[in-house]
Amino acid sequence: MKIQGLDFLVIALYLVVISAIGIIMKKRAQRSKNDYMLGGNTLPWWMLGISNASGMFDISGTIWMVSIMFVYGLKSIWLVWLWPVFNQVFLFVYLAIWLRRSGASTGAEWMLTRFGTKKDAQMAHKIIIAFALLSCFGFMAYGFIGLGKFIEIFLPFSSISPYVPFSVSPEFVPHFYGIIFTLFAVFYSVMGGMSSIVWADVIQYGLMALGSVSIGVIAMGELSGQTLNVPPDWSNIFFGWNLDLDWSNIIADVNQKIRDDKYSPFGMFFALMLAKGILASIAGPAPNYDMQKVLSTKSPREAALMSMFVNIVLLPTRYFMIIGFTVLGLLYYNDLNIQTATGGVDFERILPAAILKFAPAGLLGLFLVELMAAFMGTFAGTLNAAQAYIVNDIYLKSIKPKATNQEISRANYLVGIVVVLISIVLGIFAKDVNSVLQWIVGALYGGYVAANVLKWHWWRFNGSGFFWGMAAGIISSMVLPYVFPDTLPLFYFPFILVLSAVGSVVGSLLTPPTDIEVLKKFYRNVRPWGFWGPILVEVQKEEPSFKRNNNFSLDMFNVVIGTIAQTAITSLPVFVVLLMPQHSVITAALLAVCVFILWKTWYQKLPRA
Repeated sequence: MKIQGLDFLVIALYLVVISAIGIIMKKRAQRSKNDYMLGGNTLPWWMLGISNASGMFDISGTIWMVSIMFVYGLKSIWLVWLWPVFNQVFLFVYLAIWLRRSGASTGAEWMLTRFGTKKDAQMAHKIIIAFALLSCFGFMAYGFIGLGKFIEIFLPFSSISPYVPFSVSPEFVPHFYGIIFTLFAVFYSVMGGMSSIVWADVIQYGLMALGSVSIGVIAMGELSGQTLNVPPDWSNIFFGWNLDLDWSNIIADVNQKIRDDKYSPFGMFFALMLAKGILASIAGPAPNYDMQKVLSTKSPREAALMSMFVNIVLLPTRYFMIIGFTVLGLLYYNDLNIQTATGGVDFERILPAAILKFAPAGLLGLFLVELMAAFMGTFAGTLNAAQAYIVNDIYLKSIKPKATNQEISRANYLVGIVVVLISIVLGIFAKDVNSVLQWIVGALYGGYVAANVLKWHWWRFNGSGFFWGMAAGIISSMVLPYVFPDTLPLFYFPFILVLSAVGSVVGSLLTPPTDIEVLKKFYRNVRPWGFWGPILVEVQKEEPSFKRNNNFSLDMFNVVIGTIAQTAITSLPVFVVLLMPQHSVITAALLAVCVFILWKTWYQKLPRA
């Protein structure tokens, strides 16, 4: 099926609508810095939850998840713990509440609430800005590549070459398309700020949900009466030390893909992934669009509800799509064109190739819009976060503290354009979606963990410790890929963690502690659990009725139950589409039990404000 006039009409209508949202929200965004960056803290938690889910429903991640579902089967459900996906559970259980109590506008501004305003706090402030911008550039480049690879299949450059006055080398066609469609995301996000992004995301999520359910239903219809030709252990969600997936007599190229991915031995890989994931989740959200959505909520209670809602609206719809395209790819693999321009096999092309084959006119346009919307949501949210860090934490704090609203608006526009240009350049030099993903979640985020765990839980940790811990983590995450060029970043994550932890602890102990008044204010407002004994004593001298946070055991219990529920809500649509009724019923029952427990142990204990 080739793209038809009706499909072009659907795409054009979508682009007009999201552009109009940017124009409509422009006036509101110009009222103040807070209105531009956080929507004035007036947006409902459910809208922010849908927006956050829409941002996570990114096209590059979806393309990658379809490719690993195709190759690894139901075991691929665990591979998304690389992010780690269960950080949303830690967020809704307690961390979103802690984060929102700070009242900060960005993660970098949060540093000043924790460490004060002295020299060491300024060092911490600057290093988190550097990390935030690196991660934002990485995610934008990652999304940029995925969108280009997606569009290329539907609109080969040869079909438009007669109408453009230049030629593009085959390897750069995805980057060409990435640039074109990036401009629309830039327009509405730069014009309208957070409010524009959230309203656009709500519309985009509706399209994505409709398309996801549609492709799941199509896949169930095609699978009915047929059997998937896959290795015996493909449909088993559980695993041992090794993967035990042999595609030799089915699709021999898949075995090469498994070797190239280097996930074996899978037991060791999973153990490292789980350990890193727990530490990364305890560290709190990285300074990107996810954190900005938490800071945009009205209250700590709504921050927790928003983070919980993300799981409900994101996972079932996304996995309906992922398993739907996987089933179609497996059933009709020989009819799909997933060859690269150089003659190899690219499993990241399964999703767009399946759309091209199975979607009728009109519905093809809807699927294209759906995945373009996934890109737009992620790109716009990440761009907004990058703008916030540069304008709020560099321009307003170090260059022009008394800038007028008009000057802030101009700075936001200029910064947005510069950030996009840098991300495009990085995207052009990146190899593929998976390589960027592995560096972000395996190496760069590995350098974030140690310092950001300590900042919540250890009173003696100071701005100098944060700076040196983050610096050690960032530098090692950029150097170690060259030291271990043929190794997955996750496997040298322990080295990054140790270097960062040493920098954090030594940097703290060799310098004076944070001012006691800053620590008391932070401890009163945020009320974290951890090693805060000396500060608790000081606070209780002034407020004898002040109580220690004793919720550690309950929070960890809720994290375990929440992670089980999250895994169940992820796997349920997979079992449904694969026509596995017994597995579906058991999973639904497990999910219901987890929901009931969380209602008693989490929801009913949320703060009232």
